[in-house]
Amino acid sequence: MPWAWHCTCRRESSSEWRPNNRDVLMTDSLGEALDAVRQLGTIEQMRASAAEGVAPAQRPAVNSHVHLPPNFSAFESVEQVLDLAAEQNVGVLGVSNYYDFGIYADFVALARRRGIFPLFGLEVITLIDELVRSGVLVNDPNNPGRAYLCGKGITRFVEMSAEAARLMGVIRDSDRSRMAEMTAKVGAIFERAGVATGLDADAIVDSVVARHGCPPEAVTIQERHIAQAFQEAVFAVVPTDKRQEALAGILGAQPKDAADVVKVQGDIRTHLMKSGKPAFVPESFLCFADGYRLILELGGIPCYPTLADGASPICEYEQPVEKLIDNLRSLNVHCVELIPIRNEPDVLSHYVKTMRAAGLVVTAGTEHNTLDLLDIEPTCISRQPVPDDLKEIFFEGACVVAAHQFLTLHGECGFVDSDGRTNDRYATAQERIEGFASLGAAVIESYYRANRT
Repeated sequence: MPWAWHCTCRRESSSEWRPNNRDVLMTDSLGEALDAVRQLGTIEQMRASAAEGVAPAQRPAVNSHVHLPPNFSAFESVEQVLDLAAEQNVGVLGVSNYYDFGIYADFVALARRRGIFPLFGLEVITLIDELVRSGVLVNDPNNPGRAYLCGKGITRFVEMSAEAARLMGVIRDSDRSRMAEMTAKVGAIFERAGVATGLDADAIVDSVVARHGCPPEAVTIQERHIAQAFQEAVFAVVPTDKRQEALAGILGAQPKDAADVVKVQGDIRTHLMKSGKPAFVPESFLCFADGYRLILELGGIPCYPTLADGASPICEYEQPVEKLIDNLRSLNVHCVELIPIRNEPDVLSHYVKTMRAAGLVVTAGTEHNTLDLLDIEPTCISRQPVPDDLKEIFFEGACVVAAHQFLTLHGECGFVDSDGRTNDRYATAQERIEGFASLGAAVIESYYRANRT
């Protein structure tokens, strides 16, 4: 029998990304957020503190990569993630949202109250055309040539350069068009299977706005938002004892667990939305060079997110790790990140230690980009602990990013310059990482003294 679920949320149209009144109103609060780091002292004062060995008395737990709502996230609010971080003794927390930074003001204000040092970042999806054509998997196990790229320590997101604003506009325009078409295709599949939802892209934006209390122009719809909206529609109208049958008809396959919301959302993405599936819409992402340029325009360090054994088999681009290092050098990338919950401890250790020995900065995070509410401090697969020697490397990486933020906020070259070249103050990669880590540790400790009572 058919089931119908009707969404009553509607707006006339989605807003295009451009500087607008919201951006103007947020400039002061975002500027104050950056001042939380800028006003810790002068460069000379901070370098003197670093020379004296000023640093946290105990190494804090760090997480350099989480997504905050309105990005798809395990968290209902910014306050929730910072409360959890404080409860779990995480002292450095990095945010890496897609394509809108308005939430960063609240993030910093709440982080200061809890004495948690903020790292600013973003994530962007790019394509490496030659690898698309040759079918090489980079750090997405399902889509050849697709390369995720992070920016660490961004500081120029309050008043963007013209080029940064242009690239952000390109991203949001192409993403909006693709998500609208994909939503329509998923909706048609549901309707043919007897589950009429009434969902379109505007309705999904409105549901995110209602859930998180954010302005609609701050929302970038992701595949996970679409999957969640359709999962909620099924659960709202199809009786529990009929869901297995209904979902099988929708998916063209048996669901993993018709009672589990996270698994049902994953099934919707896997069976309907991925490449080769009936609701798939080809991506129109930035090329890698433009994604890299966007990060530099925003004042950040380009950083490669490494899957390692988060994919099975390990993606060709990343195997063996020595090949990955050569690939990153060819792209002028000097920083990498792991999401340890994807990795076995021995594989994580091999990749981290080899990359760090090669002169790459290494950070770690959790993403929290599903509904699974993981620990804030990263753990390995099945919640196995991250080895202590790797935690030292991840803290070092967070300190490098903290130093980069501090220096660029004072108008000086950070770990990389505006063309992605490493800071020439140091003779070797090892000296550069150690020097920035020492400075960053002093920055973090100075922040703690200013914000912890």
